[in-house]
Amino acid sequence: MKYPTAEEIAEMKVCGYEAETIRLAGQQMERGKEAMKLCGIIETAFHDVKLGTGIGLHEALGLDDYANAATCAAYREKDEKEDWRRIAAEELNGCHSSLSFFDAEGMRFHLPAFLILELQGFGMGITFHLAHAIVVDQTKFSLLSPEQRLSVRMFLLFLLRDPGESFDHPHIQHALDFYWVCPPS
Repeated sequence: MKYPTAEEIAEMKVCGYEAETIRLAGQQMERGKEAMKLCGIIETAFHDVKLGTGIGLHEALGLDDYANAATCAAYREKDEKEDWRRIAAEELNGCHSSLSFFDAEGMRFHLPAFLILELQGFGMGITFHLAHAIVVDQTKFSLLSPEQRLSVRMFLLFLLRDPGESFDHPHIQHALDFYWVCPPS
């Protein structure tokens, strides 16, 4: 979701939009400010994370396609390994199925990029992996520090306050209650 700016809301007023539409746009603008603050928290929590020997973004696509070891190794050569901030939004969205194939190191490295992409309104949806798949496989998140876990919890709490995420609210709440507790149980 793209969050409206103050200038866009002013333009809406000039153009004669209904008061309720303008009010809702104002709420979305405030939500956008909250999302950008949360981006900063996530960035701080994951600032020095490297991929290490973890599964890379394109390498995971190879795993998804049942590619052989040589092909996966070639895909890994294309992967960013040092700074998750360098991964473009288009690349993340093009490889969103990789989330299902990361190991713990790969998830820790790529997770902040996917979270921030979602907060900026350009993501393909990471909620499934944080709220649904967590019931089946918690090992992917086993390397997260308490600060990183807290940033994920804050992200989920942000989604829980979004009426557009109402379908996932029960799953998000369950994940918050039983997995994304701080400190971890």
